[in-house]
Amino acid sequence: MQKYLARSSTEKTSLITCPTFHILTVVQHLTKNRKSMKKSNYILLFAFFLTFNLIKAQDEVKESKFNIIGYGGIGYGIVENDNEPNYNLNSNSGEILFNYNLNQKFGIATGIGINELSGNGFNSIGNFYHERSLLKIPLLFTLNSNLSDDFKIFANLGFFGQTIIKDEYQFINSTQKDIYEGWNFGAQIGLGFLYEIFDNYYAGINYIGQSDLSKFETNNNVGINDEQKMKNLNSVGIILIIEL
Repeated sequence: MQKYLARSSTEKTSLITCPTFHILTVVQHLTKNRKSMKKSNYILLFAFFLTFNLIKAQDEVKESKFNIIGYGGIGYGIVENDNEPNYNLNSNSGEILFNYNLNQKFGIATGIGINELSGNGFNSIGNFYHERSLLKIPLLFTLNSNLSDDFKIFANLGFFGQTIIKDEYQFINSTQKDIYEGWNFGAQIGLGFLYEIFDNYYAGINYIGQSDLSKFETNNNVGINDEQKMKNLNSVGIILIIEL
C-alpha cells in the first residue's frame, strides 16, 4: 500500500513537472531564436547600409570632376581708336579650356586661346590691310546643365588677358609691324548647345561675345601715337566637351 501511494505520488509529480519542463524548454527556445533573429536583423541592416554607401560612392565616382573644352568660331568686331578712325576686323578664333566642376552645375575654367584678326581700314598714314594675332588666357565661371539625357547647355562668364604676338599693317607702299604692343584685359560671355555623340563626348554649336576693357598702346618708334581696343567681338562656331 505504501509502495502504491509512493508510486502514485511520483506519477502525479511527474505529470505536473513534465508540462512545466516542456513550457520552459519552448520559452528558452523562443528566447534563443529571438536573440538569433535580432542578431540576423542587425547583420542585414549593416549589410544594407554598407551596400547603399558603396552604390553611392560608385555614383560619385562616375560624376566627372574635370572637363576638357575646345571651341572655335568665326566672327567680327570693331577696332576702336582714340585718335584714328575706327574700322572692322574679321575674327577666326579658337580656345582650349580645362574646366573643374565645383558641383553638378557650376565650375571654374582656364586655358589658352588664339585669335586671328584681319581686315581693311585707314588712318593718318593711309589705307591699309591689317593682320593681328592675339594670345588669350581666360578665367571663367562655368555653368553646365542637362536639358535631357542627350542634350546639355554649357555657358561661361568671366575675364581674359591677351597680348599681341603678331601685328602687321600693309600700306600701299610699305608694311609696318608691331605698331601696337603689350597686354590688355577684357570680359566675355559664352553659350553652347551640345549633343552627346558618344559616352562622355559632346559636340554642338557655340556663341562667344567679348569686349576689351583696357587698351593697347602704340610703340614709340612708329609714325602714329594712339591707343585702341576691340569692342563687340561676336563669333559663332563649334564646341566639343570631353568629360574625364
